[in-house]
Amino acid sequence: MSRNAQELEGITLLGNQNTQYHSEYAPEVLEAFDNKHPGNDYFVKFICPEFTSLCPMTGQPDFATLYIRYIPDVKMVESKSLKLYLFSFRNHGDFHEDCVNIIMKDLIALMNPKYIEVYGDFTPRGGIAIHPFANYGRKDTEFEALARKRLFEHDMQ
Repeated sequence: MSRNAQELEGITLLGNQNTQYHSEYAPEVLEAFDNKHPGNDYFVKFICPEFTSLCPMTGQPDFATLYIRYIPDVKMVESKSLKLYLFSFRNHGDFHEDCVNIIMKDLIALMNPKYIEVYGDFTPRGGIAIHPFANYGRKDTEFEALARKRLFEHDMQ
């Protein structure tokens, strides 16, 4: 069940040899494609071990591994566009918690998933590690309950 040209319309970055890397926050680079299996509930997981942003106060770099998990509905994020989007945070000055929430909200706006979560495993600086977790489940569905459950049980130690 391969994709035809019509299904690939709007995917402009994958296979493009003239890739431009934005050095400032650029949500407009995100691209989506149709989910061929919207009747199936399944997780898609991205592990992004090279995320960087800047401290908004000092300008020093912050490094993290981001974990993005979602249950798609009609649309899915194209991975190269996600890579370029995450790269655009390189010179973006924001707190860890803000970055995680911004990423989640941008992906919700792009795909309208049934469920999504973004977890940032930031490298310690100054002797403190920060691990923000944000999630969302579509209102008035079983995924809203899933979001509450995963939020309250996240990282319970």
